[in-house]
Amino acid sequence: MANVGVQQDRIVQSPLRWRELWLKEDWWAIWLGIGIVIVAYGFFIHGASIRWIAVTPTKWSTWSQLGSHFAGNYDRYIAQFLVWLAIFTVALSALGHRARDFIPSFAFLYVLSLVIFAIGQWDKANTYNLEPPLVALIVGMVLSNIIGMPRWLDAGFRVEFYVKTGIVLLGATLPFTLIVWAGPVAILQASIVSIITFLVIYWVAIGLGLDKRLAATLGAGGAVCGVSAAIAIAGAVGAKKEDASIGITVVIIWAIAVIFVLPFAAAYLHLPAGVGGAWIGTSEFADAAGFAAAQTYGDLAGHGAVTGTGDQAIFAYTLIKVVGRDVWIGIWAFVLAIIATTQWDRGATGNSPRAAEIWWRFPKFIIGFVLASLLITAVTSGYSLADYNKAVVPALVGPIKDLRTWAFIFCFLSIGLTTRFGELASAGKRPFIAFSAGAIINVIVGLLLSAVVFATHWENLVH
Repeated sequence: MANVGVQQDRIVQSPLRWRELWLKEDWWAIWLGIGIVIVAYGFFIHGASIRWIAVTPTKWSTWSQLGSHFAGNYDRYIAQFLVWLAIFTVALSALGHRARDFIPSFAFLYVLSLVIFAIGQWDKANTYNLEPPLVALIVGMVLSNIIGMPRWLDAGFRVEFYVKTGIVLLGATLPFTLIVWAGPVAILQASIVSIITFLVIYWVAIGLGLDKRLAATLGAGGAVCGVSAAIAIAGAVGAKKEDASIGITVVIIWAIAVIFVLPFAAAYLHLPAGVGGAWIGTSEFADAAGFAAAQTYGDLAGHGAVTGTGDQAIFAYTLIKVVGRDVWIGIWAFVLAIIATTQWDRGATGNSPRAAEIWWRFPKFIIGFVLASLLITAVTSGYSLADYNKAVVPALVGPIKDLRTWAFIFCFLSIGLTTRFGELASAGKRPFIAFSAGAIINVIVGLLLSAVVFATHWENLVH
C-alpha cells in the first residue's frame, strides 16, 4: 500500500500521440510561426509586404517625435494588436484555456510591451542600458513583487508559448546554410556542457540527501532547457508533483541572475559578439531568459561596445541553446525513463520505456525553427547577396524579425510579471545549492569552450 501511495503521488503523463498536433503548445507555436512566414512570403511574391502590420516604435529623441509617430501609426498598432490577439486566442482556446481570461490580460501585456519597446527606441537608451529585454524583466518584477498584480492577469503571461513562437520566427531570419555549417560545433559544445552540468547537479543533490527523481529533474533543468526540461524529465522519471515546481523555481532564479550578469561580464572580458552569444547559450538555463541576455549583448555589439554584430550574438546563442542543448531533452527523457523504470522503480509500475519516447518528449518547436529557416533559404536562394539585402530583407525578412521581437518582449515581460520572490523562497536550500554547483561549473566550462576552444569558430560565425 505504501508503494501505491508513492506512485499516486508521482507525475503520470499519458502521451497524446498524434493529438499533440492540436493539443500541445509546441505544435501551435509551429503553426503560428510558420503561418506568419507563409503569409509574409505570399505578400512578398506579389510585390507587397507585411511591413504595415509589423509596425514597431521608431527611434526618437524628443516626446514630440514619439507622439508624432504614434499619431501617424495608431491604426497599425490597433490592427497588429487584434492580429496577435486573434491568433493567440485561437491557439490557447484549443489548448483548453478560456478566452475571456486571456483577452483582457493580453491587452494589458501588449500595451505595457509597447511602452517598453518605445523606451528601448529612445536614442539615449543604450547609454543607460535600457535594453527592452532588461527593461521588460525589471518592470515586470517590480509590478509583480512591489506593486502587486491580480492573479487573474496570469492568464495572458504565457512565457513558454511566446518564446517558442519567437524561436520559430527566428528560424526565418537564420539561414539554414549557417545552421549546417555551425551546427556540428554547437552540438558538440552543447553536449559537453549538458553532460557535465547534469552529472554535477545530480551527484551533489544525491550527496545532499535529495531523492533521485528530484535530483534528475534538477539536473535536466540545468543541463538542457530549463523549465521545459524540468517538466518533461519529472514526467519521464515519475517524480512527485512538487519536484517539477522546485526545478522550475531554481531555474528561474538562476536564469534571471544570468540575464543581468553574463552580458556585462562578456563585455568586461571584451568577448566578440559571436563568442559572447555562444557563452550565453552554453550557460543560460531557459530559452526566454537566454534570448534576453543574447539580445542585450547583441545590442551592445550593435552600438559598437563590443566587436562583431548583433546577429552574431543572437545566432551563436540560438545554435548553442536551441539547436545544441534543447535537442537533449528527448535523449535525457528516454535514458532517465529507462533508469527510473528498470532501476529506481524496480518494476513497480509495470511499464517499460520505448524508443518512441524520444520523439514524444522532443521539443517540437525546434522543428518549426528548422522549417522556417529552410523555407526562407529555399525561396531566396536565387538572389545575390546585394539583391537579398536590398529587396528581401526590407520586404520579407525584416518584418518577420520585427514580429519576432514583439514575441520576445511579450515573453520577457511575462517572465517578470510571473516571478514572485516570496514563492521562490519556499523551495528550500538543498535544491538551490545542488543546482548552483552545476550552474557555476556550467558557466566556467562554457567560457572555456566559447572563448578558448571554439573561439575562432564563434568569432567568425557571420560575415
